[in-house]
Amino acid sequence: MADFSQNHLLGIRGLTKADVELIFETAKGFKDIINRPIRKVPSLRDLTVANLFFENSTRTRLSFELAEKRLSADVVNFSAASSSVKKGETLADTVRNILAMKVDLVVMRHPHPGAAHYLATKIGVPIINAGDGTHEHPTQALLDCFTLTERLGSLTGKKVCIFGDIRHSRVALSNVRCLALLGAEVMVCGPATLIPKHFASLGVRVEHDMDRALEWCDVANVLRIQLERQGAEVPFFPSLEEYHERFGLTTERLNRLSNPPIILHPGPMNRGVEISSEVADRKDSVILEQVENGVAVRMAVLYLLAGRLGGSED
Repeated sequence: MADFSQNHLLGIRGLTKADVELIFETAKGFKDIINRPIRKVPSLRDLTVANLFFENSTRTRLSFELAEKRLSADVVNFSAASSSVKKGETLADTVRNILAMKVDLVVMRHPHPGAAHYLATKIGVPIINAGDGTHEHPTQALLDCFTLTERLGSLTGKKVCIFGDIRHSRVALSNVRCLALLGAEVMVCGPATLIPKHFASLGVRVEHDMDRALEWCDVANVLRIQLERQGAEVPFFPSLEEYHERFGLTTERLNRLSNPPIILHPGPMNRGVEISSEVADRKDSVILEQVENGVAVRMAVLYLLAGRLGGSED
């Protein structure tokens, strides 16, 4: 199999199908490791990874930190809330100061789209984009698709619908690109106010009737309503109750289907809004598998990028 082609993981765009397959194959090996009694390997021993989170995160930060420690890396955690960023320091200066401490890889979440791309032009170590604004979240898309390949095998021809708040999601765009790369058919479904017009130009179907979308799909990837990103002055739907009635994934909706889809959710879940508790916990939900696979996929990405250290610049 070919070597990993990228010096950074800034988004799904730029990855080849061979890159994704290599990540998945590597993640399979690491998943075996994290399920054995001794869960650590020395793959990143003597390397230091800096987790730079300029935006609040729990699941993604913990997943990356666990992946790094499973690979025996030294880990530096940075939070903007308690940093010199609050005093006016620039992003580039913050990272340069951290790199002066001899950091080998950087994982970064930032509220502004393109921040990881900007940083990659300023510093000479691999950057992993852990989410940039409403733009991309590549490792989430990779773990989602890895989880589906475990259940379905090849994704070629499989029908995947992404439901919910497409407008404010960084997961949606990364998933659309990764699924398309692997040959899946993709639909997005939600209120018209939450689906940007440009999504139709990405080669995906657009649907505003949830029941029709559920009849069509093999996989339902349900995104949370991101109330923190929505302006209170211009609501995107009348109420959470009405949203749940029209677009909530419920047992009643699934029971009407002859072939219910596999259910994903990147978390955190708004139970009783975009998904009911009964659906989140049912056997055809792979939500907890996504969490486990997130560590293995992030281990794979870290390992493959560490192998590029000392290589040519992008």
